[in-house]
Amino acid sequence: MQFTAAQIALMVDGQVDGNPAEIVFNFGKIEEASTGHLSFLANPKYEEFLYNTNASVILVNESLVVKEAIKATLIRVPNAYVAFATLLKKYQELKTQNITGIEQPSFIATNAVVGKDTYIGAFTYVSDGAIIGNNTKIFPNSFIGKNVTVGDNCMLHAGVKIYHDCVIGNNVTVHAGTAIGSDGFGFAPQADGTYQKVPQIGNVIIEDTVEIGANACIDRATLGSTIIRSGTKLDNLIQIAHNVEIGNHSVIAAQVGISGSTKIGTGVMIGGQAGIVGHISIADGSKVNAQSGVSKSIKNANSSVTGTPATEFTSALRSQAMLRNLPEMEKRVQALENLVIKLLADKK
Repeated sequence: MQFTAAQIALMVDGQVDGNPAEIVFNFGKIEEASTGHLSFLANPKYEEFLYNTNASVILVNESLVVKEAIKATLIRVPNAYVAFATLLKKYQELKTQNITGIEQPSFIATNAVVGKDTYIGAFTYVSDGAIIGNNTKIFPNSFIGKNVTVGDNCMLHAGVKIYHDCVIGNNVTVHAGTAIGSDGFGFAPQADGTYQKVPQIGNVIIEDTVEIGANACIDRATLGSTIIRSGTKLDNLIQIAHNVEIGNHSVIAAQVGISGSTKIGTGVMIGGQAGIVGHISIADGSKVNAQSGVSKSIKNANSSVTGTPATEFTSALRSQAMLRNLPEMEKRVQALENLVIKLLADKK
């Protein structure tokens, strides 16, 4: 596939600065791109590459002031990063939109419903009562449990497992190896020191336009539903426990663990390897720094916390600064102690 600069500008509502007939057929990073590549510049620290890159077309912010001569054709847009992401999405859609049909061997229950223009890859199992929406792509070695609903325009990559009764909305992407609807971690301690399993009879609801990374685990509810609301983006290797609710348009980085029945608000950002205890709430717009341990509710919207246990970001930074000064403070205290000892000795 190849496109001209003018065609690309139409896709992203941009203005061509240079040759509108310039042709590109691939993507490349601005510091590594070759002739025929489309690249972008959003971070000012990469601006030096703008003047010597071999890329043929570059997306730039419309506010960019060029300081030297440039070989490439520019397309000026309000936000170069967003425009580049839009093009990558369109490119991916072009590559997959023609994949349809049911590959063999695969199994589809007689009472399952499969929509139009759907792709089901080899070795996929679609159970009784499952409903697969229109234009949904299910790649090989996937499992769709009993009475699962998968909406329109979804993409389930290889090896995705969705347990019984779970509901997946429209335009949802789930990457390879993710399990949705596995049992929540519920065990009741017994008098003899053993643990009795608590049956997990709820489900998981994934709303529209959610994206879930590879090898994530989202547990079904004990009762009711574990819910990931629309627009939320989850990274790889995330654990979400039973009855957790995550609000709209939240983003969670890799290796985060969220314990049972915790409620995450709208627009929350959680950094990698953070841990959140159960039965608390995180207010809308909160930011949790990477590797933080959140042990109590965050009640004020738009709060930022860091550390373990997680505390308000500015206060935590002050505490860290004080800790760095402790060795010097120890020396000063020791010097004062020595001075006091000397003064007492002189009095005698």
